[in-house]
Amino acid sequence: MAEGSGSAGEKPSGDRVPDAKRRPYRASRALLGLMALSIGGIAVAVGIRSRGEAFTHLKDVAAARAEPIVEITAPMARSGTVTLELPGRLEAYSRAPLFGRVSGYVAKWNADIGSRVKAGDVLAEIEAPDLDQQLFQAQSDLANAQANEALADITNQRYQALLPNATVSRQSADEKAADLAAKRAIVRSQQANVARLQALAQYKRIVAPFDGVVTTRNTDLGALINAGSAAGGELFVVSDTSRLRLYVSVPQSFLASIKTGTAAELSVPERPGKAYAAKVETASGAIDPSTGTMRTQLVVDNKDGELVPGSFASVHFDITGGDGTLSVPASAVIFDRGGLQIAVVDASGVVAFKKILIARDLGNVVEVASGLAPTDRVVQNPPDDLLEGDHVRVVVDRPPVVPAASTRQQPKNKS
Repeated sequence: MAEGSGSAGEKPSGDRVPDAKRRPYRASRALLGLMALSIGGIAVAVGIRSRGEAFTHLKDVAAARAEPIVEITAPMARSGTVTLELPGRLEAYSRAPLFGRVSGYVAKWNADIGSRVKAGDVLAEIEAPDLDQQLFQAQSDLANAQANEALADITNQRYQALLPNATVSRQSADEKAADLAAKRAIVRSQQANVARLQALAQYKRIVAPFDGVVTTRNTDLGALINAGSAAGGELFVVSDTSRLRLYVSVPQSFLASIKTGTAAELSVPERPGKAYAAKVETASGAIDPSTGTMRTQLVVDNKDGELVPGSFASVHFDITGGDGTLSVPASAVIFDRGGLQIAVVDASGVVAFKKILIARDLGNVVEVASGLAPTDRVVQNPPDDLLEGDHVRVVVDRPPVVPAASTRQQPKNKS
């Protein structure tokens, strides 16, 4: 009994926990572990989903950026008139470079650059002593030949008078007649030589061939003149500036619209806001194969002397076009191995290339003769790497480009 009571009254050791108290503690630890696992799983799921969404977004962005972004425009149907502007060069209507025809020295000159002269005015005088001596010698030779001719004529007359009486032989009479003919030929030769030198002596005076302005003087007092030498350049240049020639290179596509008699206007940089009337006078009649243009000449009235020969001018033509002609911006035209093309976009954003034929080039706008439809959506500035069948993204649908035309303001001052 003592043992039993002793066993019953024995206290539990301090290192051991009863099972009833251990069970709640173990349950709490399991619950915390389960919660940690759940939170970790949720975090992993959220991370995977975020990465998936980010990847999808990047994929969409890359796909969007892979599609070229283009601006498109519609072809413009043009009618009425447009203004064609071309560069031109003004030249004197008549221009005469004057050279020295005789060798010598400049004795004096009477006209400087800018001087207005009349036809026949003496511009300079040349002192040519060599020519004077040649003329004196030729005149002496002529006098000698004339004296010989006179003696041969008298001798021939005497022989012809004695021939009927058989005083002289027929042979002698014929010889005297032939000698007279030879002497007369020598006289004519000497006369021609004297006339040549006299005509050449007239060139000792440099005269103006027509009314005009001295635009060049390349000589001075005492200057040596070498006639016929490569070193002998022009002494003076006289230009008639009352009228001017205006030379313009007209592109082949505009030749049908710019004919003889076509009116035009020109302007020069030194007189802004002022226009001058011009008219087509003639054309070369042939196209320069290197430029594809024809040299065309216009005439301009310059009585006031406001226009200067040799200056640049901007020439304006009013060109009448056919109704319904389609035009596109010049930036839309593609020129490569396939020729002239334009890129068009259909409703689904797919690119197609169409070959075109240009009728006229108006600068920032070109007129298309064939290959373009009014409903085409034309790429305004096609990228260099754009290919047939590419998908593009249209960001702007621009209105048609209107050619620079009859809306140009006319200058207030007319000449």
